[in-house]
This record gives sequence, C-alpha cells and structure tokens, in this order.
Amino acid sequence: MTLNVDEAVQGAWTVVRIEGELDLVTSPLVRKRVHDAVAGGRHDLVLDLSGVQFCDSSGVGVLVSSRRLMRSCRGRLRLILPAQGAVDGSHVNRVLAALGVRRLFEVYPDVASATGRQSQRLSA
Repeated sequence: MTLNVDEAVQGAWTVVRIEGELDLVTSPLVRKRVHDAVAGGRHDLVLDLSGVQFCDSSGVGVLVSSRRLMRSCRGRLRLILPAQGAVDGSHVNRVLAALGVRRLFEVYPDVASATGRQSQRLSA
C-alpha cells in the first residue's frame, strides 16, 4: 500500500492528512512534510492520522521526532487519532500506547477539535 499526504491550512494550523501505511518506506515523506512546514514558518501543526491503517516503529519515530522539532521551534503538534475501528486510526493509537509514548502527544478525535473549533481533547 502507498501513502497519501495532503496539506491544508485551517486558521493558524497546518493540517497534514496522512492515509495509508506509515512505515520504513513511507515515513521519510511525512518527515519531509513536517520539516517543510517548519521551514515555511508554520509552527502549529496537526497530523491527521485517521486514515493510517498501519504504523511501524519508523512511523512512531517520525511522530516522536516531529514532536521534538515542533517543541524546539516553540511550535505545537497535535494528532488526530479517532478511537473507533482499525480503519479510522485506532491502530496508531494502540501502537503509541503499547510503546508508552501516546502520553507525549496532544490527541484529538477530529480536525475541528484539534484546530480549536471545538474544545475537546482525548485523555491519554
């Protein structure tokens, strides 16, 4: 399976929607998109992982390094991880929880809540 990455701006936030498999082969694309956003002066970033069906340790590494990058430039990183069903993001949620790193991230159920149009944050 391939990886599709789309980008949109919603208010102060850059929303990067990721669909497919986030693995050793595809994770460099996500890393580049995050770095390009920061290089372009966009420091409020939402990674919409609701369309990710599979995530391995390389994908987790990109998420952790993205968090580190955003913190270093005083930016904000938020993840979209819906709680229901394997096809809408719960796989990534389970992987992050199993590795003990989910607590590092601000996690939201949808783009609207992550970009501030609603004030709902999922607890870790």
